[in-house]
Amino acid sequence: MVYAQILFPDFSLILLGYLVCRFTALNRSVWQPVEALVYYLLFPVLLFQSIVRSPIELGATSGLMAAGLLSGVSGIALAYGLPCLPGLRSRIEPRAHAGAAQVAFRFNSFIGLAMAQRLAGAPGLQLIAVLIGISVPLFNVAAVWPMARKGEHHFARELLQNPLILATTAGLTANLAGLHIPDILVPSVSRIGAAAIALGLMAAGAGLEFGSLRRDGVLTVSVLSIRHLLQPLMAWLAARLLGLDALQTTVLLIFSALPTSSSCYVLAARMGYNGPYVAGLVTLSTLLGPASLSLALGVLGPTLKL
Repeated sequence: MVYAQILFPDFSLILLGYLVCRFTALNRSVWQPVEALVYYLLFPVLLFQSIVRSPIELGATSGLMAAGLLSGVSGIALAYGLPCLPGLRSRIEPRAHAGAAQVAFRFNSFIGLAMAQRLAGAPGLQLIAVLIGISVPLFNVAAVWPMARKGEHHFARELLQNPLILATTAGLTANLAGLHIPDILVPSVSRIGAAAIALGLMAAGAGLEFGSLRRDGVLTVSVLSIRHLLQPLMAWLAARLLGLDALQTTVLLIFSALPTSSSCYVLAARMGYNGPYVAGLVTLSTLLGPASLSLALGVLGPTLKL
């Protein structure tokens, strides 16, 4: 499996957004309203659809959910603790860290859904939807907290107004209640989801600025090391500890090795942080995706037989 081929469409859209914003009349003044549209409407609809589409069987997936939460909480703790580590305290600017910490533990759910379906078929797609459903509320709370704490934002208000958390909570509630999207609306919702993927990645590219990556090099290396090296290792340990089967272990490893979420940029920009720097981290994370997926699935992963 050449993982770069799977990630290429996402990276090409980021590159397209960068080129369009820099070299055409479609500059930042055009892309700022696009970011708002993606964040407040398109992404929430896509998340809701991804969670509702397949019933969640809590009993059969309890071990996978526990492993996903264990590895996820470990990633959050590492990201939060970076400024406290010896040698890093004086080299990481607090406000830059608040906006970038989310990159270490959030994930690109679009790529995750595609990878799980490609490698594990419908069973894999259902399992990764479960991981997305339980992780998005936790990870979004963890993403908002340092930015609300460092900025002039009220934490509870930010959570209650966060469209990604609201969409995920609604999706989980609907799934557990046995509700589903009416068939007549499925094509329209699917098209909204496709638009969310394309516009979200292009908006990240439009906000890209590589200069800030060099200025905060220590922070850049630190958060990307957690995302692409330590997260797969922690997921592998969690799978061994909880005795997951081959299918669940494969899905967990896919989940742990994904590039970071492109909505990291949108969230940072909407909360008044350095959006271009976070967009650069998103781009680098997308480039590192094939390496972390190769580590997770080629080195740590079991042989999967469907």
